[in-house]
Amino acid sequence: EVQLQASGGGLVQAGGSLRLSCAASGDTFDDYAIVWFRQAPGKERKGIIGIIGRDGSEYYTDSAKGRFTISINDAKNTVWLQVNGLKPEDTAVYYCAAETTIRRDPEITIGTMFRAPHAIGLWGQGTLVTVSS
Repeated sequence: EVQLQASGGGLVQAGGSLRLSCAASGDTFDDYAIVWFRQAPGKERKGIIGIIGRDGSEYYTDSAKGRFTISINDAKNTVWLQVNGLKPEDTAVYYCAAETTIRRDPEITIGTMFRAPHAIGLWGQGTLVTVSS
């Protein structure tokens, strides 16, 4: 089973950019769907953007379109979240999460991850992004 390690957060001025990483250990992301979530102070955790490890298909929420990009490396062991034009409201702890796509429809799997994050079993530890105005 894969383990996840999120990194790359920090303090950034508004308008800046960050690239967050979600590294896999114990397995690759080839048989997983991966979703980036974020949780702002006092708010619930929400999915932003996802990717299917096997074929790189990307899934964006409306809030992610335009400033967020997800990608995966050729080795299928790192997923990146690129965020441009950071705003103070992007301040949150960012988490990556994964679900296996073995014997599952990948599109249904990733859709379920967005709708029911409480049911996801594999989470990275979170990385804090703070955007100053």
